[in-house]
Amino acid sequence: MSQEPPAAPDAPPPDDDHHRAAGQGATSAEDGKPPSGPYVTLPGAWGALLFACLSFTPSLLPREGILQGVISGILAAMGYGLGVTAAWIWRAFADRGPRTARRRSWQVFFVAGVVLLGTAFGLGQYWQRRIRRLLDVTDHSVPQAIASPLIAVLLAWIILLAARGIRRVYRWVARLLRRWTGERAAKAIGGILVAVVSVLVLSGLLVDGLVAAANQAFSLRDSQTEEGVRQPATTLRSGGPGSSLPWDSLGRKGRTFVAGGPSADEIARFTGRRAPAPIRSYAGLQTAADTESRAARAVADLRRAGGFRRRNLLVMTTTGSGWVDPAAVDSFEYLTGGDAATVALQYSYLPSWLSYLVDRSKAQETGRELFDAVYDAWSKLPPDTRPRLYVAGESLGSFGGETAFSGEYDLRNRTAGALLAGPPHFNTLFRRFSDQREAGSPEIEPVYKNGRTVRFATDAGADIPPSDTPWPGARVLYLLHASDPIVWWGPHLTYDEPDWIGQAPGDDVLESMFWIPFVTFWQVTADLPFATGVPDGHGHTYKAEYVDGWHAVLRPSGITGQDLARLRGIVSQDR
Repeated sequence: MSQEPPAAPDAPPPDDDHHRAAGQGATSAEDGKPPSGPYVTLPGAWGALLFACLSFTPSLLPREGILQGVISGILAAMGYGLGVTAAWIWRAFADRGPRTARRRSWQVFFVAGVVLLGTAFGLGQYWQRRIRRLLDVTDHSVPQAIASPLIAVLLAWIILLAARGIRRVYRWVARLLRRWTGERAAKAIGGILVAVVSVLVLSGLLVDGLVAAANQAFSLRDSQTEEGVRQPATTLRSGGPGSSLPWDSLGRKGRTFVAGGPSADEIARFTGRRAPAPIRSYAGLQTAADTESRAARAVADLRRAGGFRRRNLLVMTTTGSGWVDPAAVDSFEYLTGGDAATVALQYSYLPSWLSYLVDRSKAQETGRELFDAVYDAWSKLPPDTRPRLYVAGESLGSFGGETAFSGEYDLRNRTAGALLAGPPHFNTLFRRFSDQREAGSPEIEPVYKNGRTVRFATDAGADIPPSDTPWPGARVLYLLHASDPIVWWGPHLTYDEPDWIGQAPGDDVLESMFWIPFVTFWQVTADLPFATGVPDGHGHTYKAEYVDGWHAVLRPSGITGQDLARLRGIVSQDR
């Protein structure tokens, strides 16, 4: 079999005894001439075939053809590299050089490839159809599914060419270094130099450049106002009459937040009694130059509007662009009868999925600074006049909301409760509570310290475990879906099987899903951008669950099951 040994500047190129992709002639090591056209090695081809087949196995969310092609292409390229590496290691132990693959070996490969890929493609379509049914997804494109193999081949070939380009650069650098040092030193130094430069180019120029460009683009979008959003005419909102925070400084999502929400009349119709209009305070990035100053101004405007005189006060940590899920705050305001105030802060121009990757530290800083500023003002009030203090956040907002607290006791002692939805896998407290769960409780719905303060629910409308145990005092509730890739994604998926895959699956996860090294990581990674593109109650879409979640945390009196069902319908509507 022909394979690629590590590059050696003074040895014949390892490409010399490789077959070309079409299986036509190969040069010999004696020829000293590399192939003139595209070529692949047989071990690499088998590795690419294996990983391409595995790419069709199910993950958390349904995949359309284009996305499937991207995943297959990435994994095929990775499989090719692993196949070549495995062959090189085997040759090293066998103490022999590469050999030319026979034509019959390629014929066997092509026949096996057609059979295996055809079977994998068919099973993949079957699994995807079942996932769509589980998640109530109806959209599906047959042309995209047919195009996925072509997309995979194209992307895999591009990645392979890029890798070979880097290898050629390495050989060139090592050849230059041999003028001043020995062969082994030239190889080592050349490899280190090329690796470092590649990482710097990728992270410094490519990633940072893309992030800077995205930040600039979204900052321009932040200056716009969404259609139908009007400046508040009430003193109870930031940007309205008497507010110290100018309307134009709130940002796109901030203006939408303060202009939205249920009115006093809408709340009164739901509760059947008179209700005050809720208070909303918000500070955008243009409000002040640093997070501490923005938090101080948001709290000052909250105080001006009378937020500390309300019975319930919510500190809401936003997602990246400053977005606040309307369902989260609307539910809170309805269930408190309007006697509520909410304060939030913007910390980035970037959308949530991009902030999730590059703006985590800003979310931490904002969550901590905002809660500390609110708590400082709240703690100076007479104890009998203080509002009940709550914390909430979704996705990256839950990550930021956690950072103000050291653990379970801190949450219980300094808040009346918390509702955190779709927590990312890297959330500090979420991971601690989950990892230290009681034996026998599943990772998708763990039980921590017998549920005395912190609990988890995949369906807050059902019994929240442990349902037979009292839940007095402050209640901290995590909402999560078994099919939410934001909750489960992490680099550990590359090398370690998580408990949530090995245990019984959630109601909206296919029982056929299983962990595969490298493969599962890329599949769940590909799920991330589409996590909110599925119906409510699945993936990273949380709407109606906020009603049941807040009902569990707030414990409002006089609310019936029929009231909750009606409220779910209200908050599920797009605003």
